Amino acid sequence: MKKIFLSIFALGMLFTTGANAQSDNAGNDQVTVYEHDYIVKVGDIAPDFTLQMTDGTTFTLSEQRGKVVMLQFTAGWCGICRAEMPHIERDIWQPHKENKDFVLVGIDREETLEEILPFIEQVGTTYPIAMDTDADVFSMYALRNSGITRNILIDRDGKIVMLTRKFKQDEFAALVEKINAMLAE
Repeated sequence: MKKIFLSIFALGMLFTTGANAQSDNAGNDQVTVYEHDYIVKVGDIAPDFTLQMTDGTTFTLSEQRGKVVMLQFTAGWCGICRAEMPHIERDIWQPHKENKDFVLVGIDREETLEEILPFIEQVGTTYPIAMDTDADVFSMYALRNSGITRNILIDRDGKIVMLTRKFKQDEFAALVEKINAMLAE
């Protein structure tokens, strides 16, 4: 009997979608959590936000409709971010920075302008960086205390088409390929 129960349990686990409901860090119940602690999924409309950029301007996601948008959640204290950012600069930003149909914004999590500026200079990135000093925007996309680096690719209609977590060469190559294909349409 015990073996039958364990077999049924194992089969049930095999067929789950990877999503579950739990409390977020703000105490809100019934937050659905997807793979890699995302609370959004491919196909969702990306949650709208406005953030201040390091140059003093503001960025509002909904104002980018009609463009392909990549959001990269990052921070100076994140070693994986530091490893990924030169690849984003070289393979995504430099080839597409003049394309009026493409927007790339790094979103620095929980750091001040005084911390961000030396970090982006050290890493050598030139793409725009927004400041999410309280991780409030981050927590619209993933559980507040979950890790970064994360990339979110959004289509011209504002729908999420790809989510990445950490820096994996094959996943990054797929992201670059997806951006290139979307901009070729």
